[in-house]
Amino acid sequence: MMRSISRRRFVRISAAAAGLGLLPSGLAARAGAAPVIWRGTMLGAVATVEIHHDDRREAERLISLASAEARRLERLFSLYLKDSALVELNRSSILVDPAAEMVDLLTSSQHYSKLTDGSFDVTVQPLWDLYAGHFAREGADPSGPTPAAIQGALACIGCGRLSVGRDRISMPRGMAVTLNGIAQGYVTDKIVDLLRAHGVAHSLVDMGESRAIGSRPDGRPWEIGVADPEVPGRVEAVLPIVDRAVSTSGAYGFQFDPDGHFNHLFDPRTGRCASRYRSLTTVSRSATAADALSTAFSLMPEERIRSLLPAVDVERVHLVDAEGKPSEIAA
Repeated sequence: MMRSISRRRFVRISAAAAGLGLLPSGLAARAGAAPVIWRGTMLGAVATVEIHHDDRREAERLISLASAEARRLERLFSLYLKDSALVELNRSSILVDPAAEMVDLLTSSQHYSKLTDGSFDVTVQPLWDLYAGHFAREGADPSGPTPAAIQGALACIGCGRLSVGRDRISMPRGMAVTLNGIAQGYVTDKIVDLLRAHGVAHSLVDMGESRAIGSRPDGRPWEIGVADPEVPGRVEAVLPIVDRAVSTSGAYGFQFDPDGHFNHLFDPRTGRCASRYRSLTTVSRSATAADALSTAFSLMPEERIRSLLPAVDVERVHLVDAEGKPSEIAA
């Protein structure tokens, strides 16, 4: 089992995450209506829920409901909990009578894999295991795993080889799934759905990915700070957000080697690591889409990203290229 780390979390919201790429929201949005904030971790990432509500007791009740629901979903999708449904799938290659959310999330994963011609693929876990094992060895070759080893891992990858049904989920032996590139967004969306169903009109939810419900109570947009990939604690860009989700991916999130040549953003088709951008941020109505597509787009040239925007639920893409130059693509 891999150690628990935050691999892709570069956008932070609410005062709970000051110093982690956040622009603080400043003074209370409305006199006498201080937000109720929950802070914790979710799927190896910093997590927060901030609710603005006229009834503080009701806000606290909803925070408890949201936290309990997030923990339930974590027990399905986590690579770090030994008794999670995902760990069981990877161990036995089959899940019988899977939870509806697991079926839903893996079906969505296959959808995004097809949309991106395989750039997004939840079966890349064998590559993680390969690179982690290689660089954990004393005297590891700094040029990385051998081509033969990479080809061996690639033989175990392919989202289309997952069989996903309501009665069972199965895959060939040797394959392994990681949901770290989509589950945080999915859990965020589920918590947003829960809060909306209980009448919440102004909230920030971050279960590893960030999504706003409505605007701030005073009508202003929420402000999401995108961390500078080169300067810790510095904000590279500020994104005004109303009823939208934001996700950032970057090679600097986790690096296997001291020189930073090998990172966690794998190309499922070649087995190599992303190097095209320092960071890439997506803005979408869906945190699930923002999460999956920030990963996939990290492997694509700008022309390809631009061509895909009409077909995917992403409105804006904020890029910082390998030389540090920022740019933006809009749908």
